Amino acid sequence: MISLPIYDKSGKQIDTMSIDELTLGGTVRYALLKQAYVITHGNQRQGSARTKSRGMVHGSTRKLYKQKGTGNARVGASRVPNRKGGGVAFPKTRTREDLRTSLSKQAKRLANRNALLAKLVDGEVKCFADLTFTAPKTSDFADVLKAVGIDRTCLVAVDPANRNAMLSARNLEHVDVCRIEQLNVFEVLNHRYLVVDKTSLKSFLDGTCWGEAGDADDNGTAAPSAKVPNGKSASKSSKSKKELA
Repeated sequence: MISLPIYDKSGKQIDTMSIDELTLGGTVRYALLKQAYVITHGNQRQGSARTKSRGMVHGSTRKLYKQKGTGNARVGASRVPNRKGGGVAFPKTRTREDLRTSLSKQAKRLANRNALLAKLVDGEVKCFADLTFTAPKTSDFADVLKAVGIDRTCLVAVDPANRNAMLSARNLEHVDVCRIEQLNVFEVLNHRYLVVDKTSLKSFLDGTCWGEAGDADDNGTAAPSAKVPNGKSASKSSKSKKELA
């Protein structure tokens, strides 16, 4: 069991929270974390890189100087691939290049939880009893982070209903904000510290932040059940033999 300190807004430890490592994968799986991180990073590529052939490059096609009598090697236009500023021999001409790769849903869920386990093992999770504020104020949230010794990049994960905390933290330098149900391996590993309140952390551990435990899609968000207006399932109902006759 991991004993996680719980702080108040003044930085004083007021409680502890026990977390079972088995719910987060048991041990830190470095190969899985790297695989999930690389795939997520690669999927952010737009695939819109383009290059130009010699016919697409703006410029004259005249011969630079006469063929003979100069003592130089013979040349043609200035936009050939072997000259600076020229085109390329084999340009990229596709309108869109799909570079996406995928990770299984089970592996993605395990990687998201295992990233949290890695932060817990390193002592880089700062959990507060609550992060409620009467009004959005950046200086108040900055004082909270300073009270627990956060001096590097930080990811704040809170419930979406806690709007004042999200507005207070989003304008701080090196601080990013996300909803607790959107917590993923890429964002967790991209920041040194993770700041979360006790209620939000519990909802992530038991799966209630997605509506029902285990009912999340590939992105970690809740997957709504498909229903038709009359309340029946959206799957096609097979016709009886009598209807087909």
